[in-house]
Amino acid sequence: SIARAARDAGRQCLVLGRSLKRVIDVAGELGYMDGLPEFIAEEDYGYIPRENLVIICTGSQGEPLAALAKLSRDEMKSVALTAGDTVVFSSRTIPGNERAILEIKNRLIDLGMKIIEDGDALVHVSGHPRRSELRKMYEWVRPQIGVPVHGEAAHLVAQGSLMSMSGIGQVAQVRDGDMLRLWPGPATIIDQLPFGRLYKDGFLIGTDQAMGIRDRRKLSFAGHVAVNVVLDDKYELAGDPDLVAIGVAEADASGETLEDRMLDAAIGAVDSIPRQRRKDLDLVQEAVRRAVRAAANEAWGKKPLVTVFVTR
Repeated sequence: SIARAARDAGRQCLVLGRSLKRVIDVAGELGYMDGLPEFIAEEDYGYIPRENLVIICTGSQGEPLAALAKLSRDEMKSVALTAGDTVVFSSRTIPGNERAILEIKNRLIDLGMKIIEDGDALVHVSGHPRRSELRKMYEWVRPQIGVPVHGEAAHLVAQGSLMSMSGIGQVAQVRDGDMLRLWPGPATIIDQLPFGRLYKDGFLIGTDQAMGIRDRRKLSFAGHVAVNVVLDDKYELAGDPDLVAIGVAEADASGETLEDRMLDAAIGAVDSIPRQRRKDLDLVQEAVRRAVRAAANEAWGKKPLVTVFVTR
């Protein structure tokens, strides 16, 4: 549709992005591009007046290696944008991509581009079929089983309802991890399977928890504090605890060191526990951990990971 609009306006089109070029090749083989002039080559970009050219490219969701991101970084070999050019985002932001898209927009704006998006004009082009189009597809295909996928629970339930109203006899509502048996017999969920993301971390592959990624993210944000508490035979402190802080702010706003504040909190936590209850070393360990985290949070506004060792 963009190519046809460009033709009607007397402009030529350039396509950037491998995936988009593959889509256009398939569309051409199916006859959807009939009547349109051929797209120009990247090498011919510099020979056409800018006001007579429309660039159709990938990257509207902020993909770092897509054509739009490369254009914003001026990394294309034969194509470059200049101040005064207009960039139209014809898609809406998929949740989670906001930061990457904003970075591209900011780079384009710094280069002097004008940005037009869905909130500025009716430029949104959806790739999702409407209800009437789905009904027509069901009439063509006449499926016996419908399995709603893609979307959140509200979308899946709505899709299942549309399937039922369209005459599909069996509608199977599945969620992540469900194993659906399609045949023999009626479509039935028969098992649950593990699901989620796997990470390649160094030489190993596993979940974020198995690879320790969750804790490393916390460490990068708020650091780590190790506390060693030694109790004597009477369950009294055998000297001040040893405390080592890594990646933690040095001092609070008044200039007092955070290590001193956390050390005082650890001592206070032990002293606040009745002597008889200090026999429960796990109780002492958890009390010190909580006290140290609270002291850091009060002074700094962050809660570091805290590891406490209690020995007698």
